Amino acid sequence: MLNISNHPDSATPRLDVRRFRAMDTLGDMRSARQFARVLAVLLVLLFLALFLPWTQNIRTRGGLTGRDPAMRPQTIHAIIPGRIEKWYVQEGQKVMRGDTIMRISEVKQEFFDPLLLERTGQQINAKEMTARSYQEKVNALDAQVDALNQAMVIKLDQARNKIIQANLQISSDSIRVMAAKTELGVARDQSRRGEEQFAQGLISMVELERRRVNVQRSTATMIDSENDLLDARNDLLNVQLEVGGIRNDYRDKLAKAESEKFSSMSQMYTTEAEVSKMQVDLASYVVRAGNYFITAPQNGYIIRAMRSGLGELIKEGEPLISILPERHEMAVEMYVLPMDMPLINKGQKVRFLFDGWPAIVFSGWPNVSYGTYGGEVVAIDNFISNNGKYRILVASDPDDKPWPDALRMGSGAVGIGLLGDVPIWYEMWRQLNGFPPDLYMDMKTVGNWGIDPEEDADYHK
Repeated sequence: MLNISNHPDSATPRLDVRRFRAMDTLGDMRSARQFARVLAVLLVLLFLALFLPWTQNIRTRGGLTGRDPAMRPQTIHAIIPGRIEKWYVQEGQKVMRGDTIMRISEVKQEFFDPLLLERTGQQINAKEMTARSYQEKVNALDAQVDALNQAMVIKLDQARNKIIQANLQISSDSIRVMAAKTELGVARDQSRRGEEQFAQGLISMVELERRRVNVQRSTATMIDSENDLLDARNDLLNVQLEVGGIRNDYRDKLAKAESEKFSSMSQMYTTEAEVSKMQVDLASYVVRAGNYFITAPQNGYIIRAMRSGLGELIKEGEPLISILPERHEMAVEMYVLPMDMPLINKGQKVRFLFDGWPAIVFSGWPNVSYGTYGGEVVAIDNFISNNGKYRILVASDPDDKPWPDALRMGSGAVGIGLLGDVPIWYEMWRQLNGFPPDLYMDMKTVGNWGIDPEEDADYHK
């Protein structure tokens, strides 16, 4: 079989290559030279292609959302607990701001009264009248205090006048006592001289007895004058004591009036506090009654109802329905790795491939790609997300073609962040070594640190 045996039957038959055209072609040296030239040209072209420019990029996946938080889908929650009574909309229906979406009824016992607002208002009116009554009582007590003060002044003036009169009476009685003493001394002298004259026989017994009577009369007059003086002095002491009594009496009356006044003021303030609390309760009841109707916060479309049916109970803060705003500016929310974060700048260009839109992409040559749309970085988070990446927000590039109108919120998108232009050989070398893309900064945009390069150059000058 291997043509190593001497046995005649084991000889291998010879192949006649002239019968095959391909063998003739391979044996032709001219064809070999042409193949070598083609191979050499291809190698040269491949070598030259290594020096072609290649746009470095960062590719990540994201989803469509609203650029403004108010333009993103929002969920309406139940402010108060209740029971679903009626639906006014359907899923997919367009609603305007203020349109009623659903109506709920009360489930708490303290709010079952249908006349709760009216009766609370009546209670407030009654409390306000009570407060006004206390205010009138305080005013009356103020007037009573003023009257007592005026009466005390008058009484004290009267007492002071009595003191003056008593002092005058004491002066008058003192003079009378002095006159009575003088008269008594004269009468005694006359009686003594009458005794002497009667002994000498100069006067009669009748005259002597008359002089003795004058002494007794003068003595009685002096005693009466002294008694009057003592009475006047006692009257002065009584009037002085009366002044203190008047002051104590009116102080007691004023203290009682002031006490009643402050008690009335305390009750008035307590009533006013109760009125304020009831007014707060009434305002809360009014607001609560307004929350029985769930309304649309803005123009939009009903996306999905979280709770359905009638008579179903809902809790406070429970999500009820989702609304997509009518007017919303699309943006793509993407997440990049921390190692790529320094390469992303605000205002940087990004190319997108949207789900459902066919595209032919050459990531290194964005100008020859087809079906991609331009974007511009408008926001970058300064804190890492829970997934270990940084979130960036990319809006439509105003200098590029607009995004398709058929895009819907929540659709997927693949973003290609465009970086610097490098040769293909450098990109291949970088990929083989696992190095990150080169840090690239467009001199027309703001740098990583938020400093305009032109302003920075002027600053260093």
